[in-house]
Amino acid sequence: MGFSTIDYLVLVAYLAGITAFGVMFRKSQRTVKDYFLGDKNTSWIVISLSIVATETSTLTLIGVPALAYANYARPEQGGNFTYLQVVLGYIVARFIISLLFIPAYFRGNLLTAYELLRNRFGVKAKNFAASLFLVMRALAEGVRVFAASLVLTAVLGSSIPGLPHLWLWSIIIVGVLTLIYTFEGGIAAVIWTDLIQLIIYIGGSLLAAYELLHLVPGGWHTIATEAGAAGKFQFVSFKLDFSVPFTFWAGLLGGTFLTMASHGTDQLLVQRLLTCRNKRESQKALILSGFVVLFQFALFLTIGVMLYVYYKFYPLTTKLASNDEIFPTFIVQRLPHGVSGLVIAAIFAAAMSNLSGSLNSLSSSTVMDFYKPLLRPNASDEDLLKLSRWLTAAWGFVLIGIAILARSWGSVFTTGLTIASLVYGPMLGAFLLGVLTKRANQIGVMTGMALSLAFMLFVRIQFATAIAWTWYVLFGTIICFTIGYTVSLLRPNGVAIATENAVE
Repeated sequence: MGFSTIDYLVLVAYLAGITAFGVMFRKSQRTVKDYFLGDKNTSWIVISLSIVATETSTLTLIGVPALAYANYARPEQGGNFTYLQVVLGYIVARFIISLLFIPAYFRGNLLTAYELLRNRFGVKAKNFAASLFLVMRALAEGVRVFAASLVLTAVLGSSIPGLPHLWLWSIIIVGVLTLIYTFEGGIAAVIWTDLIQLIIYIGGSLLAAYELLHLVPGGWHTIATEAGAAGKFQFVSFKLDFSVPFTFWAGLLGGTFLTMASHGTDQLLVQRLLTCRNKRESQKALILSGFVVLFQFALFLTIGVMLYVYYKFYPLTTKLASNDEIFPTFIVQRLPHGVSGLVIAAIFAAAMSNLSGSLNSLSSSTVMDFYKPLLRPNASDEDLLKLSRWLTAAWGFVLIGIAILARSWGSVFTTGLTIASLVYGPMLGAFLLGVLTKRANQIGVMTGMALSLAFMLFVRIQFATAIAWTWYVLFGTIICFTIGYTVSLLRPNGVAIATENAVE
């Protein structure tokens, strides 16, 4: 069908509307605390949905259907529902974080996740962890922004053939518009636009699934028969093979440790937890988000399976650069006018939601972890608020630059998760040393983080095909914790600050 005038109107209306809505929150930003944590008066349900929207990037929306659509040599690599085993770990981790990390954050009245390490180990340990966060979040978010460019390429490429640099224009559009409302509205704009964007991308995905049901001859009966015969509904694999990502053990253990790191130590998501009124509401928001994530992953995988069956009846007429383009291509070529525009807007919604959260969290860590304590400890709140906005802008241009470079980095889904997984292990190991032990000290934790990171980079370079990314965080955490605690025992005089957070 191609993208029509009405589709463009729907897409432009969404982009303009969400930007204008986010800018409206500027008036509520009176202090730097307002800019990064809001007024702590937002419903925990809204924050829970914001958590879901923040962790659901364009990688998820186009990568997960592509994962279920594809054919792999082994079912544990994808091509079915085995990814849900990882989501099981996502849910388990949320309960652990609620018991272990959230009480520590609210006892300390913290503004960033890494202040917990400062209180426990000192400034150097905090700076090390915060630096890892800045590098990892910038690289991973750059990949996510590039993923959005695949969508606009599919959209414009079908309706305006020959238009040069489509992917580049997409990166600029998503980056600049998201930057405008995040710059102006701070965390309040991020949370409320997240809510709207989640409604749009879930609604758009349900519309796409509904259309697929009616486009496949025989509807769900045909889909179930064809997909079942191809093994697309396989959910569990109990193989113990470290080279494949989607087994029960990789899902339960790897998924648990991945989420403990992403939701318990990454400022992007910890910042959401800190905007809650109190510890109890923060715990409820986090746990509810896990079950919403389970629903949406099941939906996205189902769409991928439905696409597999659909294209058996109506084979592709154009060659795709990668499977990541399968869902955007279907949207543009096969959905009715108007619906197509809405679903493409939904994919942009996921991209903008994740990017806005990253911009605000990168700015908050830069200001509160580095600028204020190291350069201007007595800076006025007015100066810090102004700087926070301009740092948001600076990080926006950095992420746009990384997104441009990410074009040559391979599959957007696995690349984004791999980048994060390499750094999450050392970070989670450090936080666990902080909340579970009394004897760990600054020398130990920094040694553990450094050696863990070096080991994980070595594994990625030398054994990229031997160990799946789902195991990275678990291995990195074990190495950091073991080395950190051992070095602390050998060097007992290396800065350790007494804390009630430790439970040993």
